[in-house]
Amino acid sequence: MSDVGKRAAGEAAAELVEDGMRLGLGTGSTVAYFLDALAARGLDVAGVPTSEATAARCRELGIGLLDTAGVARLDLCVDGADELDHALQLTKGGGGALLREKVVATLSDRFVVIATADKLVDRLCDTFALPIEVVPFAVGPVTRSLQGLGFEASVRMRGDAAYRTDNGNAIVDARCDGGVDDPAVIDVTIGLLPGVVETGLFIDLADLALLGDDNGEVTRVTTVGEPDR
Repeated sequence: MSDVGKRAAGEAAAELVEDGMRLGLGTGSTVAYFLDALAARGLDVAGVPTSEATAARCRELGIGLLDTAGVARLDLCVDGADELDHALQLTKGGGGALLREKVVATLSDRFVVIATADKLVDRLCDTFALPIEVVPFAVGPVTRSLQGLGFEASVRMRGDAAYRTDNGNAIVDARCDGGVDDPAVIDVTIGLLPGVVETGLFIDLADLALLGDDNGEVTRVTTVGEPDR
């Protein structure tokens, strides 16, 4: 899928922002288009960034930043997804920001997902591995436990070194041949493994998905699974 779809989704999400809103600001290439479009609107807004990369981009664009220590609620969160199903359950964390992304999503009154149309799948964790944030000490035990649950699990690397999130943790990527039957159950099961900080399954958090295609058109998918343009 080309950047045309990413740009279309990002610009559509920027149109949902109103003056004075407090925002959750996601991470990733599609969100980058959202931030550019948001800055171009010149609104009086500020947001909590979900990664150091997003924070740096907001400073460049002049978008105000907030800290979770002083924020009880956010009006709107806009973030990407690695996969989403027709019930708007998500897998996130390809960029390594899943923990902060989930914290910010849960603070938000409304969570809008922006992605390209090819991210919509029938079953999660098949075409894209599920990222799981793990404390470094527990990487070995968690990886073995995931394999025992039927996942193909591998520790994410960056070159020759183990990948580290902005929080200093490791990422274990877990793929399930054919996808998972019940993402909510898998989320709880993996989350209970000692050493797991957070999973990349976002269950019952998203309210709307804006999916851009190569023609620059955007399809809206709601939590009831009814798409419209």
